[in-house]
Amino acid sequence: MTEAPVVKHVDDLVARLIAPTDPVKLVPLTGPADGSPASVFFEIWQPGGAQPKNSHPESVEIFLILNGEAEATSDEHVVRLTRGDVLVLPKGSTHTIRNTSATERLYAVTIMATDDEGSLPDGFEHLVTTGTPTSFDDQDKQAIFAGLGQS
Repeated sequence: MTEAPVVKHVDDLVARLIAPTDPVKLVPLTGPADGSPASVFFEIWQPGGAQPKNSHPESVEIFLILNGEAEATSDEHVVRLTRGDVLVLPKGSTHTIRNTSATERLYAVTIMATDDEGSLPDGFEHLVTTGTPTSFDDQDKQAIFAGLGQS
């Protein structure tokens, strides 16, 4: 017998902070817990927020910018990002993304091509899902599911 597909609804998704004071919320969409070798997240940066520099030795990380403006640093390279951009960070790069707006949130879908247990004991999805639950409000939900609030 084959495995059943996994279906999740926006109302079942939980935003989390890796550390309680982080300015970036991560919403796990899928990953190893669902049988996927890749992890996919919806990420929300608060105005001016940035995640700490990080690296994934065994995984390419891909960001699709849904809304907002940002600056990404990957090793010695710096690039500007805006809605519609796709950022591909090479495996092993040391990188960070900073929301350059002082007033608006930055939204992205992030794909960790291989949820690499090499850099984290139980993988990136596990790090996120054991983080602190936080708000996932209508503005956040509508940013990923465009038109959700429309009747």
